Amino acid sequence: MSVERRKIVAIVEAAFSVIVWGASFIATKVALRYVSPLTVVWLRFAIGVVILGIAMVIRRQMAWPGAKEWGYFALLGFIGITFHQWLQSTALLTAEASTTAWIISTTPVFMALLGWLLLRERLRWLQIFGIGLAGTGVLIVVTKGNLASLVGGHFGSSGDALVMVSAANWAVFSALSRPGLQRYPATRMMFFVMISGWLFTSLLLVGSSGLGDISHLRLSGWLGIGFLGIFCSGLAYIAWYDALQVMPASQLGVFLYLEPLVAVGVAALVLNESLTISSLLGGVTILLGVWMVNQSHFS
Repeated sequence: MSVERRKIVAIVEAAFSVIVWGASFIATKVALRYVSPLTVVWLRFAIGVVILGIAMVIRRQMAWPGAKEWGYFALLGFIGITFHQWLQSTALLTAEASTTAWIISTTPVFMALLGWLLLRERLRWLQIFGIGLAGTGVLIVVTKGNLASLVGGHFGSSGDALVMVSAANWAVFSALSRPGLQRYPATRMMFFVMISGWLFTSLLLVGSSGLGDISHLRLSGWLGIGFLGIFCSGLAYIAWYDALQVMPASQLGVFLYLEPLVAVGVAALVLNESLTISSLLGGVTILLGVWMVNQSHFS
């Protein structure tokens, strides 16, 4: 395959991943009508593990991890699968899907702050301004444009606060994943990270009534779970990391700006979430701030 053709394929794969991930918030909201957040996470990644396992076998990347690798994969699995997905699923019980997507898009801001706090990376003035702008956008989104409500201590719903935590948590997961992605094939690494996270979730599920919830699922709930497992936790991960092998991370990151836009559109169509001026204004402000952070970082 020629270089130009490979790049076109990579663009298609990146766009596919972002569209799927944008719709994941809506699929989660649908599944949560029937089962608990923990059950959603468990079912989603049970399917995802199977998809990635098949891909790993087809690509002949199957190799059992050593003891040190298992420890590393288990840490990533707990942070990036068990804890992160529990945060997001629980948040979506009260947070709107569109609001969640806007807040999640601030992850690069938390990554920049993490580099400054732990790695002593220098923040340029454009990055600092971008961080402030993104923060302002979040406040506009969660207060629905009523910034005066912050005086009374009202910061959106409880779910909005959990989403903020999940955005910071994903920044930690991303930073910890970088060394591994340089040493291991991405599909193999994500398979063992995912299966570790799924096993942790299984332990939590055994101690709850989560397994009994499965009988409550109806067709729309199963469709939501199937979409999350097959597309969001399986095919989209494979497509994204395939694209990452062809395109630089700085170019690929541009596609992530589309994710909240997809979420807003799908949420309006499927969940009847309203498209408000304040949401769009806050969202655009967030994306502009994140763009400033990334522009300064990659320049």
